[in-house]
Amino acid sequence: MKKKKLKKIQAKPNLKDQKLGQTKNSAKLVLFVFGIGPIIGIIIFLYTKGFFNPPTI
Repeated sequence: MKKKKLKKIQAKPNLKDQKLGQTKNSAKLVLFVFGIGPIIGIIIFLYTKGFFNPPTI
């Protein structure tokens, strides 16, 4: 009976670890989209407006 109780106790943290891993991955995805996404958008916008072209004298 002691072995069965230990198996049940060990199984519960594994589920929590999997859920924690999923939240970490989704947090990384959200930070990437909202952190890098606007920067890329601004660069594309400035490029289309000719910001990176050298000025003509």
